[in-house]
Amino acid sequence: MSSMLGLGVAVMPLQFCTSPKKETAIAELDKSKLDKFGIQLYSIKEDMAIDPQATMRALAGFGYKQFEGFDGGKGILWGMQPAEFKTLLSETGTTMIASHANVFENLDAQAALAAEVGMKYLICPWIGPQKSLDDYRKKAEEFNQIGEKLKSFGVKFAYHNHDYTFVDLEGSLPQDILMDHTDPALVDFEMDIYWVHVANAQPAEYLAKYPGRFKLCHLKDAEPGTGDPHQRGVLLGSGEIPYAELIKQSKELGMEHFIVEQERFPSGTPMDAAKANASYLSALEF
Repeated sequence: MSSMLGLGVAVMPLQFCTSPKKETAIAELDKSKLDKFGIQLYSIKEDMAIDPQATMRALAGFGYKQFEGFDGGKGILWGMQPAEFKTLLSETGTTMIASHANVFENLDAQAALAAEVGMKYLICPWIGPQKSLDDYRKKAEEFNQIGEKLKSFGVKFAYHNHDYTFVDLEGSLPQDILMDHTDPALVDFEMDIYWVHVANAQPAEYLAKYPGRFKLCHLKDAEPGTGDPHQRGVLLGSGEIPYAELIKQSKELGMEHFIVEQERFPSGTPMDAAKANASYLSALEF
């Protein structure tokens, strides 16, 4: 009997060694945070038009480590020379990860500038709704050609979606056509999670459908409802998109760059929104 009791005493600690409190503590230790995140400069386009350097310095002060640009009429370097632009990035401890650009015109010149300042991507932000799936197939082939051209400069190509590629056309999703008819070695994708969500698609399911194809994403939140999709944008964390879950899953599926984009401002200024979104992402655990 005493030997059996001794065995019971020995076994019990193994059975009950993990208490609920310890499990919670372990779970908390397993949580991660984004070590760096970026912002699409279109979010504060008015400020960029007035003083791009001061604006980028302020954004770096909010915690943004990466920038994604766009051509605001002064070119993808906002009127700065490459050396001046690189100095700004060095002084602020940031990188210019990408720029949205008109990739259908002056591609060589833009690619050369992008390469000189260390950009990883030039991104097509818009092709507009096409009339047929064949038209999307033609765009996919054009994307392959653009990707091949950019490859020679050491720059990658990506396409940024809106809602229209997630709306049924001829029994298929146009986004599927673009995914299936582009070469993964030449064409990456930037998922605008907001536009996928308001198109009533499921960002998580779509990311899982094409693992490794989405390397960048736009983060912006949507208020609940079914109204005008252009009028549902809200600050991160105040809408219905489950970003903690999505960021965790997308990282596991190959997502590398998380970029804030704010296009609607229910209150405050665009810079106020940029600061609030940076605070949200800095504190987010997943």
